[in-house]
Amino acid sequence: MAEDDTHVQDFFTPRAAGWDSRFPDDGPAYAAAVAELGLRPGDTALDAGCGTGRAMPALRTAVGTGGRVIGADLTPAMLDAARGAGRHACGALLLADVGRLPLRTGALDAVFAAGLISHLPDPATGLRELARVVRPGGRLALFHPVGRAVLAARHGRSPAEDDLRAEPRLTPLLARAGWRRTAYIDEESRFLVLAVRTG
Repeated sequence: MAEDDTHVQDFFTPRAAGWDSRFPDDGPAYAAAVAELGLRPGDTALDAGCGTGRAMPALRTAVGTGGRVIGADLTPAMLDAARGAGRHACGALLLADVGRLPLRTGALDAVFAAGLISHLPDPATGLRELARVVRPGGRLALFHPVGRAVLAARHGRSPAEDDLRAEPRLTPLLARAGWRRTAYIDEESRFLVLAVRTG
């Protein structure tokens, strides 16, 4: 396991059991963000860095019984918490690094990624890998249930211009990784970036 992977696991493992109780009211925000992906019945969707799988029920509803939902996360304790919350009933839970997914090229119609990008040791590589597993024309949602300013304030600072999620940095990063940004929303109540797989 890479050192950066260990760092991510060290952060999330002790927080996994109580993760959902820290954010009890986020469900509707996740469902609204999933709705923005425009999934159709029968689609295949990945919850990348799924954690406790909070997006998986909404993804399952969107793709219907004929679709497929996969939740992938690097931290076993988070996947255990997802199972404990019954989210394995919404789709397959996969222990995997989103920078090296065991999925075939073009296998997915869409990727939903909540809070993922700031935890990627190499964001460009991670976004390229997400592009690899999505078909051309497939979609990506980068989401957080609060905007950059609220998130920064929680850590006692202001949003930085060099923040990876700042539009001037994120849009070219997405483009280099094979994505065309179609929406950028940074409000108090949500951060949501939508992109389409090019090529």
